[in-house]
Amino acid sequence: MFRLSPMLTAALLGVLLALTLPPLPTGILTPVVLAALLMFAAAAPTPWGVAGRIFVAQTVATCIHLSWLMVFLGHIFGQPLLGGLGLALYALEGAFYALMAYLVARLIPSGRGRVWGLAGGWVLLEALRFLGPFAFPWPTLGYSLIDTPMIQIADLGGVLLCSVLVTFTAAALVSFWQGRAAPLWLAVVCWLAALSYGITRTPAAGTEGRALLQRTAVDAFAKANQALDAQQQFAIYSALTQQNRQAGEVPIWTETAIQDANLLPSAPAGGIYGIHRWQAGPRNQAIAWTGQAETGQNDKARPVPFGEYFPLRQALDPAWRVIEQGVGMSLESTAAATNLQPLPLNGVQYGTYICYDSVFPWVARQLTREGANVLVNISNDGWYAGWGVQQHFLMGRVRAIENRRWVLRSVNEGVAAAIDDLGRPQQTLAAGQGVIHARFRVLQGQTVFDRLGDWPALLLAAGMVGVGLGRRRA
Repeated sequence: MFRLSPMLTAALLGVLLALTLPPLPTGILTPVVLAALLMFAAAAPTPWGVAGRIFVAQTVATCIHLSWLMVFLGHIFGQPLLGGLGLALYALEGAFYALMAYLVARLIPSGRGRVWGLAGGWVLLEALRFLGPFAFPWPTLGYSLIDTPMIQIADLGGVLLCSVLVTFTAAALVSFWQGRAAPLWLAVVCWLAALSYGITRTPAAGTEGRALLQRTAVDAFAKANQALDAQQQFAIYSALTQQNRQAGEVPIWTETAIQDANLLPSAPAGGIYGIHRWQAGPRNQAIAWTGQAETGQNDKARPVPFGEYFPLRQALDPAWRVIEQGVGMSLESTAAATNLQPLPLNGVQYGTYICYDSVFPWVARQLTREGANVLVNISNDGWYAGWGVQQHFLMGRVRAIENRRWVLRSVNEGVAAAIDDLGRPQQTLAAGQGVIHARFRVLQGQTVFDRLGDWPALLLAAGMVGVGLGRRRA
């Protein structure tokens, strides 16, 4: 009888896991596929075997989920072959999960205990992937619930709480397969509670705000290599505003819409603008402009790795210099924000963050805690390709749920949208060049997530690891 080798089986499970992640509408199956993966990995005879199976599965899953990344890297470096750097990132992601799996397997000898340790460790690792110079939280499992009412529990513990629901259910399914029904009954209760919570959420009331969102179709690479100069680009955004702005609307321009700070005085009064400046190095900023002065500014909190931030730039200077010569451009890291504050304009606090910041829940949370009435994501999605655009948009919707704020997206080559505080897109523009006359709600208050952050999810994840340790002799 034909049998797949352990590594081929792990690879197949990685493929199946990737096919349950956004933007595919199959997220409800994530716990089932994850259950199969956890049970298969935990059954390996040695800790290295557990780690190896998780490494292969997660590397393959990441390769599929982030397949667009190789195109991005090839474009940004101007050399298609350098897109192969994406393979190193896929392997690095797999290695992080393999390390977690190895530690769990060393601590917990029994297969049944390992399943629970891996389930909790998975979420704890996801939390760590929001932090540090190599932070890259893209394939977080909790986003698989985006098309279900259960995603609404994100206002209680963030997207990581959704990950806990997924991994706990996966471990409970394995326990049921092994003859213990109690964990699965508890998982069913949790799903019913999350479903009830989700379907009973209603939009919050607040005064109406007005904004003019833009979707442009500027070639991101032409902008980067200056084939499109700053004045030409400014004219595109300015014309869209002048031709479409209605009374009371705050124009919101996309990331680095203003490439030359000297053009700022010509920008329409009373707007929020993405601007590129050079102040002791490159800076990617969002500013509020009254027509006479700036009322606030934020730097980008998380510059894009390998696009705006070059890891170990000083330590690996000779290697980076070789790459600079190959691509013919300076690779100097963009300054990251040291402080984030809402941008005040006409009595409204606009919690404005830039592009990649959208996938880091702590950015929008910090702005909300500082008093933001509405969240604003200005972005240049022209770097992405394929699934990357939709994934970025879907993850950004969860920021609305976590903080119970409207999210306004003004983008280049992405999905411009007004998203309500339940994470539902109310107005979208996903193709062509145009505007959205957004009507949103100015909201106040804080959610449980705003107050406690990821702690509820982390404690539950640690509890699953504790269950695994309790079964180490089973």
